[in-house]
Amino acid sequence: MYRAEQSHWWYQGMAAITRSILEIFYAPGSGLAILDAGCGTGAGLLFLSQYGSVTGLDISPYALRFCSYRGCTQVTGGSVMALPFRAETFDLVTSFDILYFEGIHDEIALKETARVLRPGGRLLIRVPAFDWLRGTHDARVSTAHRYTSKELADKLVEGGFEIEFMSYANMILFPLALLKRFFERWRLTPQQDSDIAVNVGAFSSFLKSCLVLESKLIRFWRLPFGLSVVAMAKKNSFRRSC
Repeated sequence: MYRAEQSHWWYQGMAAITRSILEIFYAPGSGLAILDAGCGTGAGLLFLSQYGSVTGLDISPYALRFCSYRGCTQVTGGSVMALPFRAETFDLVTSFDILYFEGIHDEIALKETARVLRPGGRLLIRVPAFDWLRGTHDARVSTAHRYTSKELADKLVEGGFEIEFMSYANMILFPLALLKRFFERWRLTPQQDSDIAVNVGAFSSFLKSCLVLESKLIRFWRLPFGLSVVAMAKKNSFRRSC
């Protein structure tokens, strides 16, 4: 994952989409207090640092060690369901492809996120879309659930958030993914690794360019379907953290 986050087309393309959405609300240099909840090996910490002071949290000590290799030292171990921070600590919490994992109770995690956000603070969240799209990749990465936009919206509202932005993402490549899922069911030899480990060679430049194009479109149009759901949600002004 450490190497993939540096060079893989999916990570680079989704980072472009993430920046595009983030900059609807915040300019670089905004001086935010940011928590990347589920930071993995720390690639997100690097670009988020352009917007303020970033703290990374991950449950894996192994992943946190790789964060230090990137020069990211403001990291801590912990669960997104029991964040080890005081109430109203952060202006922005990010959650990139975390809530869908087995063992994570998404409603508890969202309420914990609201607790550590300051009044008016925001959550930028991304989750995989459509449970009927489950395939070999999901089995390899321990996916518990894939979401629709309505389902994520309902959970955000229940968790104490007002939705300011919501869209599907990775729409252009949706037909290719659908075709791949179809053929997976007929393969005699199952795919052994996640989709991230699949080498597509020179085709990776085309795949990345599709996501970069979407990063420009998504600022102006909400995409009606895709492989991910992305949302920016603001902590309810009437909600006070305990």
